[in-house]
Amino acid sequence: MRTWTGKKYWLVGASEGLGQAVAEVMSRAGTELVLSARSQDRLEEVAAALPGKATAVAMDIADTESVEAAVGEVGPVDGIVCLASVYWPQPATALDPGQVEAMCDINFTGMARVLSRVLPGMVERDAGHVVITGSLSGYRGLPGSIGYAASKAGTMVLAEGLHCDLRRTGVDVQLINPGYIRTRQTDKNAFTMPFIMEPEEAARRFFDHMNSDKFQKSFPGLFSLLFRGGNFLPDWLYYRIWG
Repeated sequence: MRTWTGKKYWLVGASEGLGQAVAEVMSRAGTELVLSARSQDRLEEVAAALPGKATAVAMDIADTESVEAAVGEVGPVDGIVCLASVYWPQPATALDPGQVEAMCDINFTGMARVLSRVLPGMVERDAGHVVITGSLSGYRGLPGSIGYAASKAGTMVLAEGLHCDLRRTGVDVQLINPGYIRTRQTDKNAFTMPFIMEPEEAARRFFDHMNSDKFQKSFPGLFSLLFRGGNFLPDWLYYRIWG
């Protein structure tokens, strides 16, 4: 178990959905929070509703100047939780270039943009906690997921690389890969979403993993086996099933 009281964590992507639910759980555990997303007004609403100390710092992770200004305002933190993402379902046969670019730039590049400016301080202090949100969709290519699945695969590989480099230091890295969560993003899906979870339940599982000393967690458990198992299928069988 980690100690949360007296710690300061930066939650990036905390204005709604899973991010807001994780903020609630962490605040109740006694953690001081800095909440970031693009809307200052919405962040202040979320911060005011939390039981513990929370500060709102607006930031656009797709903009380098905005990120650098936020990093300077937030200052050193004990941990950072990367939750920001955007999503539009679309196949390669009918893609929207702007939406694909936004998914890649926010979900992956934006996260790397923030982490690359926070990690050096943690490495120098030899102390810190980095939590990265991947997705079950990031394990292997899926139909209708151009942009989103690729960006999440990037975040997952980045987390693995950080874990390789930092596992013998004082900086802990964790990766969490959720399945379907009922949010404004999944409302865009026109298909049945098996094992879909409410944000509050997903946040409890998310925080349970943050309390552990394990690197990676994928949930829901049985549903995650379907995606993780795809890595072991030969191409001809995988694309016959999913294509």
